[in-house]
Amino acid sequence: MRNIEDIIVNEDTSIIKVLKIIDESAKQLVLVIDNNKKLLGTISDGDIRRALLNNISLDESIKNIYFKTPTVANVNDSKDEIINLCAIKKLHQIPIVDNNGSLVGLEILDELILKENRSNKVILMVGGLGTRLRPLTDDVPKPMLYVGGKPILETIISRFASYGFINIVLCVNYKSNIIQNYFDDGSKFGVNIEYIFEEKRMGTAGALSLLKNNPSEPFFVMNGDLLTNVNFEHLFDYHLENGSMATMCVREYDFQVPFGVVELENGKIKSIEEKPTHKFFVSAGIYMLSPSAVDYIPKNEFYDMPALFEKLIKLTNNAMSFPIREYWLDIGKIEEFEKANNEYHDVF
Repeated sequence: MRNIEDIIVNEDTSIIKVLKIIDESAKQLVLVIDNNKKLLGTISDGDIRRALLNNISLDESIKNIYFKTPTVANVNDSKDEIINLCAIKKLHQIPIVDNNGSLVGLEILDELILKENRSNKVILMVGGLGTRLRPLTDDVPKPMLYVGGKPILETIISRFASYGFINIVLCVNYKSNIIQNYFDDGSKFGVNIEYIFEEKRMGTAGALSLLKNNPSEPFFVMNGDLLTNVNFEHLFDYHLENGSMATMCVREYDFQVPFGVVELENGKIKSIEEKPTHKFFVSAGIYMLSPSAVDYIPKNEFYDMPALFEKLIKLTNNAMSFPIREYWLDIGKIEEFEKANNEYHDVF
């Protein structure tokens, strides 16, 4: 997303000052926010011209002329969703807000369409046995199971590539030759692929200790059995903006107790809640790490990502969460595999 500090104003700003901002900025839009950074609206050159036609002085504030119901996209919307929204609304740029309506950034359609490749690495954990998916995984690793007419792993790689993240590292073990024979060096898929071979189970964080060279810039880590249309560029921007050492994508999970829950105190019933629903945030298996996070991973031993986050929380207090609301499915069981195939073409 574009830096927007130079195009943010409040509604008391004068028309002439906004006109100057528009003239000096390469952007065609100025964003109006309140003191809490909540997006109030937008103002463009066209809005100002209409004000002049109505004999409104340039010295007046923009309070009565800015557009108060702009089309916006959510920070969790995928790149494709934002492009489609721009096409439907005939927009060349669109403000991005969070779930509270606070301004996050500005997306420009031309830049979304003209993808710019990035050097950041994407490390995918694809060495698991897929035990719960047997017999489907007896002869093929789980990430190579076909969903929507192609391997799960191919969809993951193409999603990252669509955001310009083309440097892929595959951590392989079980039946790794099948993955290598299919993807080779990645050139057929428009990406660069290198491989890390786990001679023993290393866990989602432990495998990072096998990297030949530690990353010099923030990088993604993701389980290779997930289908999601999360906006990876927004995750990347969020990680940087928060100065995070480690960012974990989290997803809300609901669990309904199938009975009436009784609250007791000294044997007396205080209350009864019928079949309550409890909500939790769970790890979505997608992470963004800064290079320094690798220093906290022990060498050549099993180490899972939750253990790394627990250590970072304790020692640095510099771990962030990135809630996702987009499509997300962990393909761990037969019924989830069937669900993925039924939903694939509607989602992707």
